[in-house]
Amino acid sequence: MSEKSPSRLCAVTLDDSSIGHAGPEIDHERATAIWDLIEDNSFHPCGDPGAGPYKLHISLMDNRLVFDIKRESDEQVVQHHLSLTPFRKVVKDYFLICESYYAAIRTASPSQIEAIDMGRRGTHNEGSELLQERLKGKIDVDFDTARRLFTLICALHWKG
Repeated sequence: MSEKSPSRLCAVTLDDSSIGHAGPEIDHERATAIWDLIEDNSFHPCGDPGAGPYKLHISLMDNRLVFDIKRESDEQVVQHHLSLTPFRKVVKDYFLICESYYAAIRTASPSQIEAIDMGRRGTHNEGSELLQERLKGKIDVDFDTARRLFTLICALHWKG
């Protein structure tokens, strides 16, 4: 087994006051995204002369998404504030498709479920690409890391 890169996350937390009360599906997605993110990610704050691994705390503050990044030793590295405005439409679309998907699981045919799931994955990819674009020049992340981070942004974005 190879040594993990220092350009990675070793811990991810979500601000409790930013998290909306979600159903079991969203709670499961959030927990899975955090676990997957810790297991396999590529994450490096641009211009950081030091090395990771890094701890990431994600929160919402004054209509902004906050990425608070520290070293494993808790030494502050950087804090980035991103406007939520560019994410609003894709997050709203993603949640609408997720609602349709979870409703379809109970009543729809396998082909209908598959079609909705393809739309859900496509919208999730769109959000992930947007996140990579918004992080450009701030934090280098690969696409899989951006996907998992987008899942967590969705978990924070809407409260209940």
